[in-house]
Amino acid sequence: MAGIGSLFRPGHLVTAPGIFDGISARLADRAGFDLLYMTGYGTVASYLGLPDAGLASYTDMVGRVRMMASILSTPFIADADTGYGGLLNVEHTVRGYEAAGAAGIQIEDQEFPKKCGHTPGRRVIPAEDMARKIRVAAETRTSSDFAIIARTDARTSLGLDEALRRAQCYLDAGADILFVESPESEEEMRVICSRFDVPMLVNVVEGGRTPVLPASDYAEIGYQLAIFPGTGFMAMAHALNSVYATLKRTGASVEAEVPLEDFMTLSRALGFEEVWAFEQRHAESDE
Repeated sequence: MAGIGSLFRPGHLVTAPGIFDGISARLADRAGFDLLYMTGYGTVASYLGLPDAGLASYTDMVGRVRMMASILSTPFIADADTGYGGLLNVEHTVRGYEAAGAAGIQIEDQEFPKKCGHTPGRRVIPAEDMARKIRVAAETRTSSDFAIIARTDARTSLGLDEALRRAQCYLDAGADILFVESPESEEEMRVICSRFDVPMLVNVVEGGRTPVLPASDYAEIGYQLAIFPGTGFMAMAHALNSVYATLKRTGASVEAEVPLEDFMTLSRALGFEEVWAFEQRHAESDE
């Protein structure tokens, strides 16, 4: 795996913030990250207003991948849940995500309908069935640069040993990056990272099951990629709740308790300068 694989090296942590709509994608792109992460939870919530519970379809999500790729200069990996079905669905999903512009795809071993990785009640399919999905994904991609990320949710329901066994199966099947979801202590995280000589991904969910640590600690433990899927939309939700409460209470925004982005600064971040330049060029040519 070349492509985003060149970002990863032992002792170095790549931080990938979650993007979930056009505004978050634009702002993260301007921030200068090396890699971004299209979060399923946030994308489903922002696009459909629904929980991340297997309700979004392949068509819903590949459309979001395509939209984000059209406005981003930073590479991004994209959540594809369970691959949206069986082996033929996985083949279709990998082709679609790669063609839409993602730099990599994340597939998990949950039963359908899947659930958010830090919520209760998750169940997993047989490891051999998931390994077949990963094998199909690796065979389907047209470029070896397109990263295959294999996630196992077995830790919560079946224990750490089974999660480690599954991760090895998925690595043998062709995964480039391993994602053992929801370790519950630093000790577990060290065990996970010590077992594998490939980039390991940690899912940092504030308020979730996994310890939230400084970047240097994740790197020292052995992780090379940390995704922060919810940090942005949780900050947004807090700000919106505050601002809407102020508007409801006072009928105006003058007493807003959270800072507001400058309107023109946001407009420029969203690409309005190109619109203004276009209009000026054509206004001048019409004279």
